[in-house]
Amino acid sequence: MPNSGASKARLVITAITLENRTVAEVVADYGVSKSWVYEFLARYRAEGQDAFEPRSRRPLTSPHATPAATVELILRLRKQLREAGLDSGADTIEWHLAHRHQITVSRATIHRILTRSGAVTPEPSKRPKSSYLRFEAAMPNETWQSDFTHYRLTHPNGRPGADVEIITWLDDHSRYALHVSPHQPVTARTVLETFRQAADLHGYPASTLTDNGMVYTVRLAGRGRSGGQNSFEAELRRLDIIQKNSRPSRPTTCGKVERFQQTMKKWLRAQPAQPTTLPELQTLLDAFVEEYNHRRPHRSLPHRATPATTYTTRPKATPHADRNSDAHDRTRHDIVSTAGNVTLRVAGRLRHIGVGRTYARTRVILLVHDLHVRVINAATGELLRDLIVDPSKDYQPKNPPK
Repeated sequence: MPNSGASKARLVITAITLENRTVAEVVADYGVSKSWVYEFLARYRAEGQDAFEPRSRRPLTSPHATPAATVELILRLRKQLREAGLDSGADTIEWHLAHRHQITVSRATIHRILTRSGAVTPEPSKRPKSSYLRFEAAMPNETWQSDFTHYRLTHPNGRPGADVEIITWLDDHSRYALHVSPHQPVTARTVLETFRQAADLHGYPASTLTDNGMVYTVRLAGRGRSGGQNSFEAELRRLDIIQKNSRPSRPTTCGKVERFQQTMKKWLRAQPAQPTTLPELQTLLDAFVEEYNHRRPHRSLPHRATPATTYTTRPKATPHADRNSDAHDRTRHDIVSTAGNVTLRVAGRLRHIGVGRTYARTRVILLVHDLHVRVINAATGELLRDLIVDPSKDYQPKNPPK
């Protein structure tokens, strides 16, 4: 249909209905098509003056539009995650769609759906991520971050209760929450005891990173105490664990554990039943740590894996990692080819390791210790292949994971 304006349409209709001119004359005088004249004339007779109102040119159907059921699922996930106090952005929803519902939708499409539905509240521009000097430990247990934060209990009648402190030990490489517990208050003895509890479960780290609070260090506590040690510092020196402390007014140095605490407190505040005692608060913290470590995708980790996947599928550092490191240990990231294999250079030659066509285009991590290779799904931590490479063969024979 020609893009005729309302004024031309009125002239055409006037010429036919009032001046009794023929369609052929109108077509010749106004340069419009005969089909358009007949179509518009029929619309005018059916609608009257409403026929001249502007109309949307949007197609009646859109074959490439996101299915209504998927749109509804996206909005439902957004609501469920927000009500649970968890991250509910487009990245997280994309992860849940792919791993929990086997639906592939791009992040941009999810963001458009959320914006169109009014589920996204515009925020002022933030400092660009490129302006930060980002660092992260290369291996799990290479560095543990620790900090504590405040949270207020609630009396049974709903009034604000006692202020308590929650201490966290977090693995720098994987963001895995190693230990989280409430105390009243956190002391140097608390730091030492919780550190030992975390180490009993996960092994000792090569180093620790904290702020300069006196529960962590008294080295910088003033002239009278300069060079001294508290019980936590003495433990680190005994175990030959490197102690690192952030500089004053540099909160981003311990940013991972501080960001964890923000996420944790947001989740706690969203719970309908607020804790009235330390044991009740510990029960909620245990539930949050389980969700955070094992089910919540982390946007800062490769392929948005969970912290547990990243922590448990990689070799761990030790307090003597610098002296005991094995030159044959290495980690390699790859994507399974359409033929179902990945390649690894061994003894100067590429070797093909079959994983299976089922996993084609899956992102994987290869953990290599000399000739021992483990192929792991980068997003889920699933062991896809465990083998000893035969240097005499290019294509490694397929064998089930051990």
